[in-house]
Amino acid sequence: MGRRRRRPTAHHLIRHHSTDPEETMTTEISPPDSAPLAPLTITYVDDPSVVARAASEDYSLHIVPRSWRSSRTSVAMAWFGLMSAMFFVVVGATVALAVGTIDSLIGIGMSVLAYALINSVAARFANETGTSVSLFSRVLFGRAGSAFAAALFGLTIAYYVVAEGSIVASALKAYFGVLPMAFWFLVVVLYQAPLAWRGVTTWLDKLNGLLLPLYALGLVGSVVWAIVKYGYHNEWLTYTPKSASSLGVPGWWYAFVVYMGVWVVTMMVWDFARFGRPQDAKVNGRTTFGAPFYVVTLLVNAMVGIFLAQTITISGALSENSAILGVVGMMGIWGLAWVLVSQTRVNSGNFYLSSTNFQNFFARTMKFSMPRTFWVVVVAVLVYLMMLTNVLSWIVVALQYQGVLIVGWVAVALTHILWMRLRRIPTDSLEFRPGRVPAVNPAGLGAWGVSAAIGVPMVAFGGTAGAVWAPPAAFVVAGLLYAVALRFSRPGWFTMARPHDPRDEVDDVWEARIRCHRCEDSYIAFETDRDPSAAHAPICLACASDDREFQRAAAKEAADRLR
Repeated sequence: MGRRRRRPTAHHLIRHHSTDPEETMTTEISPPDSAPLAPLTITYVDDPSVVARAASEDYSLHIVPRSWRSSRTSVAMAWFGLMSAMFFVVVGATVALAVGTIDSLIGIGMSVLAYALINSVAARFANETGTSVSLFSRVLFGRAGSAFAAALFGLTIAYYVVAEGSIVASALKAYFGVLPMAFWFLVVVLYQAPLAWRGVTTWLDKLNGLLLPLYALGLVGSVVWAIVKYGYHNEWLTYTPKSASSLGVPGWWYAFVVYMGVWVVTMMVWDFARFGRPQDAKVNGRTTFGAPFYVVTLLVNAMVGIFLAQTITISGALSENSAILGVVGMMGIWGLAWVLVSQTRVNSGNFYLSSTNFQNFFARTMKFSMPRTFWVVVVAVLVYLMMLTNVLSWIVVALQYQGVLIVGWVAVALTHILWMRLRRIPTDSLEFRPGRVPAVNPAGLGAWGVSAAIGVPMVAFGGTAGAVWAPPAAFVVAGLLYAVALRFSRPGWFTMARPHDPRDEVDDVWEARIRCHRCEDSYIAFETDRDPSAAHAPICLACASDDREFQRAAAKEAADRLR
């Protein structure tokens, strides 16, 4: 984990210099302590076949090379799709009904600061390393634990696809007033899923950039429309419910913890920030994924939701559906258009994230590797079937339990990043390659498991108080236990020591591309390993993750080295 990459010497690397950028350069590696290894075929330009697939695959099973990184504006436009989630409009109003406007705004303000601090750190690290949530989880939990993290992330986001898609279906049903909900669910899935077939830097940034002004216009327009139709009064700012005192905790703390349950946003940040350019890491962390974004996403959206809930006429108890029906009833076709724009923006990103993590989970656990577009279709079918159930009756409870698991992941991830910063461990020494990380990292998996063992029963049996205190308890326990474990950790918890590392055989791990003997495509040296089951020929990250024979041979080689 903490090994610094050494520079190659003339003994280890013979480079062929060429004036033709397309020409490959082959190196013969002959370390003194072994027989000659299979040569590395190295290029310093992108493999055309890899680039062609990346338009849809987006390096979902690989490290994102710096040549595929995108500008600040592109990353921001793709990420800002989350800003328009109706969830954040309605959750603010819902929390205010429980604890009052003032306490809600205090708790949301605290959440803005927490989100900004946490996600700025996460975004910069993802930006520097090009890792996904799934790959970075290998560092924290080992190969087995990382598969669970990918499944948790993918399933959680699928729930959000269901919830946000149901809003659109309800709006369409309310406006047109014909045909059953099953039909409108199908319409929503059929038009939203294809929007995620292409990647962040080739499509989502452009789609969300185009729709952003329309969303902003709808947000402002809904407030103006409500004032014109119902008039303005200040009571929404001072609203206090009679039941607020029965929660057993201060209202502002209750509001903060409600938003803590949505810390899956940190995982979402990670999988978008990995596409940022290295030179933009600081700016992206401070602005795109920092405080300005959360001021709008959490605070402004909540204030709009609170105002609308206290101003317009809504039938029945406040929920995402009732709020949207109220907006459509007030604004008519313009309200429907706003809902379509906002939910299209957020759900295109949700489909993308869910499909990517399902792809990672099945590729890692079952060695079932299919293109990401295949998993978009799988998620679409799953989402439609979930929509046909009475999903809102159980999805909120499921998200409570998963929220406890997610805050534990966030705590372990932050602790690891801070540990690396304090020890000045360079990010290019990060070890996530399947032949060089163990199946289980007891430090990370132990901390995460204990925090879940504490938090989940609190949600299940602790009533309202238990549900309120479970996320912060899980976060603190996971972070403290992992910090203690790091103090007494052993190198073998994080890495399997093996010889013949391609990272040591090139002059630049980010620019040198090495051809994989298995798929015959070229990927950056940062992710490439040597395959002891094939005369130590080079192998890329995805192929190494799929190849059980390689993993067995790598484990044996590491074990032999310890004898």
